[in-house]
Amino acid sequence: MCTVCREPVRSYAYRFHPPESSFFERCISLSWCSGCRIRSSALVHIPRRRVLTDALAGLPVYVRADLRRSEQALIEHLDAHGIGRPPAR
Repeated sequence: MCTVCREPVRSYAYRFHPPESSFFERCISLSWCSGCRIRSSALVHIPRRRVLTDALAGLPVYVRADLRRSEQALIEHLDAHGIGRPPAR
């Protein structure tokens, strides 16, 4: 829960490097609040064997590239599509 507005905090992690890269396990993790728009990001380690869902997989390559260039645009896209929602209780 967001400590500012008490809305659920959303999160999403994705791989930035291709599988053949030695940096494959270095991933980007985003967390944000849809209510007050506070966000944070971090470089995190996610083991190679853990499969991550690619929320941008169905988009054209140029759209994916544009979204990954802007953290704000990526979070807005994820938020608009309900990605990163906490599980329903």
